[in-house]
Amino acid sequence: MLLRTPSFSRSLFAAAVSTALFVSAGASAQQAPQAQGSEVAPSLRAGTPAPDMLATLQGKYKGTTFRSVVTSHVPGIYEVTMGQNVAYTDASARYFFFGRLFDMQAQQDLTAEKLDSASKIDTKVLKTEDAIKLVKGNGARTLYVFSDPDCPFCKQLENNLVSLNNVTIYTFLMPLDGLHPDARGKAEAVWCSKDRAQSWDTLMKTGVAPTGSAKCDTPIDRNLALASSLSITGTPTLISADGRKMPGARSADQISSWLDAAPVAQGPSTQGSSKQ
Repeated sequence: MLLRTPSFSRSLFAAAVSTALFVSAGASAQQAPQAQGSEVAPSLRAGTPAPDMLATLQGKYKGTTFRSVVTSHVPGIYEVTMGQNVAYTDASARYFFFGRLFDMQAQQDLTAEKLDSASKIDTKVLKTEDAIKLVKGNGARTLYVFSDPDCPFCKQLENNLVSLNNVTIYTFLMPLDGLHPDARGKAEAVWCSKDRAQSWDTLMKTGVAPTGSAKCDTPIDRNLALASSLSITGTPTLISADGRKMPGARSADQISSWLDAAPVAQGPSTQGSSKQ
């Protein structure tokens, strides 16, 4: 049996989940008050691996890959990481909460760090030989971009990247055929041109695709398959050297700070992106 994540509004569901978990936490605290100054039993500490629960989940949902199963901050509730999703369930493993768990007393999002970690990409899977390489300044920082030549937000991003310095940019051509039927032809023309970086720059800033390019093998289908495997469904999508993802046409200052910053929880993007 495959455990499928819900497709309805995550923000609405997260709010309901958070409320439900707050109530559960409060009820647990009332039912089993802890003596002041006493320690929680190690088996109940949040983050403790739960191999028996993992075995239960694997037995019930054979088509799902579980990355980790640990105890949560709420007694009797387990935190389950599946791919890029984090959920909460009890010992029955029948009902799942998909959302964020908050500690209202500490004013802390207890799910943020795990979600950030779960959504990170192993950049070793990003084959740079399948990307257009551009070195700016000393090229010390690394930025990976999945981009569509007919995506208006990608064009906005390219204009913003003019002001970004000291970075090596790898652009993976990702034409969204369903949205932009002419994008694949333009991407192929850029890849098969003599100067890919210059051809890409010209296309994105002027709309003029290179002409006279000979036919050649392209990595476009590999890039599309890679994007799908990484749950990248929209363009532009930016990836940092440590595997963090950020969607949308962000400003050069935003991107620079993001590349330099330690990982932080990202809120919903208000910047544009095209999705398949």
